[in-house]
Amino acid sequence: MATLRLFAAAREAAGLRTDEVPGSTVAEVLDAARARYGATFAAVLADAQVWVNGEPVTPTTAVHDGDEVAVLPPVSGGATSGGHR
Repeated sequence: MATLRLFAAAREAAGLRTDEVPGSTVAEVLDAARARYGATFAAVLADAQVWVNGEPVTPTTAVHDGDEVAVLPPVSGGATSGGHR
């Protein structure tokens, strides 16, 4: 199984930071995660970037036991540091 690492809104939607999720491709891992965590997670996932072992991937990328699949939602909002531009 792959280790799924969730960040920001994905972590909040799933209620955890990491989990072990089955699948032989990125698409299969994400489908299993959608089924496990529900509609709110699926909505976050729609706009997220997915990386495997620190590299950006496509849904057809193979996933092996021990791989790390990271879900990185887009960052919204933000503030300038110190108010300087």
